[in-house]
Amino acid sequence: MTGQERRQQLLDIGRRLFAERGFEGTSIEEIAAQAGVSKPVVYEHFGGKEGLYAVVVDREVERLTAVTMELFEKPHSKPKFEAAAVSLLRYIEENADGFRILVRDSNPGSGAGTYGTLLADIAGQVEFIMADFLKSRGRDPKLAPMYSQMMVGMVAFTGQWWLDARKPKLEQVAANLINLAWSGLSQWDTEA
Repeated sequence: MTGQERRQQLLDIGRRLFAERGFEGTSIEEIAAQAGVSKPVVYEHFGGKEGLYAVVVDREVERLTAVTMELFEKPHSKPKFEAAAVSLLRYIEENADGFRILVRDSNPGSGAGTYGTLLADIAGQVEFIMADFLKSRGRDPKLAPMYSQMMVGMVAFTGQWWLDARKPKLEQVAANLINLAWSGLSQWDTEA
């Protein structure tokens, strides 16, 4: 196995174990044993458990950031928001271990930690969309930060729930999420 292949193997094993047991519940010994190497090999590649965990988290943040930033490049419409919800749920489905790692050690509502920071960044992007929408309805665009937190939080918490439930299908979950939000928003008159 090349050094790069070994590093990827250790990342894959670490990712799975961190998702199952968390940072504290995972040991270097266990990672090394499952890779069929000695502990010094893990230390050589990552400097320790903290280094391996940091690389796993960084890669997961990159994946989720790429998915979300791509969503904001399209025109803002109900189908776009539904497609965005499907994309985020698909990310959760296809990267279940990585998503579990991100949410395990962070409180999304706190805005602290990797996941909280990432959600805050996404909410910041949604804020611009919400500000435009609020203006178009004769509402105060200064309320956009609050509404963007509501929207992102609704999708994030539903995604966490869906990861365990896996029912209904993710497209149906996304459609219902957006219907709930869109129905409420579309009922706003142009005057407050």
